Amino acid sequence: MTPDIIGDALVQAFADQGYEARLENPDSLVVTLPGGPSGPLDIGEWRAFAGRNSRGDLPDNAAGFVRGFLRKIENSGEDRAQDVQRVREHSEIDRLIAEETLRVRLYTEEELEAVPGMREALVTRPLAPGLLQTVVVDYPDSLMPLNRSSIGDTPENEVFGAALRTSIEKEPHYTKTDTLWDVPILHIGETHRYVGSHVHVLRRYLGPAPYGALITFPIPEYVIVHEIGGTHLFAAMETMQALARTHVEKGEKPLTSRVYWWRAGAYEALPEDDALRSGLVPDLRHVGIEVDHEEKSVAALTAESNELIDLWMRDHG
Repeated sequence: MTPDIIGDALVQAFADQGYEARLENPDSLVVTLPGGPSGPLDIGEWRAFAGRNSRGDLPDNAAGFVRGFLRKIENSGEDRAQDVQRVREHSEIDRLIAEETLRVRLYTEEELEAVPGMREALVTRPLAPGLLQTVVVDYPDSLMPLNRSSIGDTPENEVFGAALRTSIEKEPHYTKTDTLWDVPILHIGETHRYVGSHVHVLRRYLGPAPYGALITFPIPEYVIVHEIGGTHLFAAMETMQALARTHVEKGEKPLTSRVYWWRAGAYEALPEDDALRSGLVPDLRHVGIEVDHEEKSVAALTAESNELIDLWMRDHG
């Protein structure tokens, strides 16, 4: 029998890499892998290639074939592992959405940026200057921020939409209107820390609001709102700033003493369910004033404050 120099070289190249291989016929080879034997490999083209080259090149050509085969097996394994991981992640986020355990909590930018990489690792997005919305998993005795890697290929807007809906509809809340220093103030509150989500449905609580509203989120359990209208704007802004400062000074895990100006816009133009899943957020702009009562002067602290003052004074000045 004529020795099969080319076939034997290929078998030896596999052996050199720690794999047993055998020829089923001149153009078919089977390799024993950790998971069992491979399917028959068609080596006809490689055999023809090797036959066109010198015998001295045969070991290198065989070794190259083996390296290519093992790379393909390795990449195939990685692809399968990634497919399994994607299925696992998708199944997990589907379960969390179906079980209505996702919520949205507010954090300050400073808090999430204190640890390098934390903000990027979580499912989070800006809500207003200095404030971020973060999706969390609400467990019976704790809450855990949701890692971005856990949502797989589920669209982030869908995850936020589900978390906002459950925060608004599945958690209790109350509304109360008080008058403080002749300024009407609406409190939206509860003992849980997802109340800030109600900023997404402000139309439920306000009238026409042609000038918008002043909003503050001093602690996670409160959203404080003043609908801008007949009350003097400077009095309203001073009152809201004072309220925010008081809650921040006395509250547990305070957020911010900033006051924001809300006006209905592209977000509110959408049907409520569509808006929650849209990826948009309400338009919230940082505003504030500094009043010198002795000098009877008012200084706007931001450009948006000047815009608001001009808008209000146009009809009330």
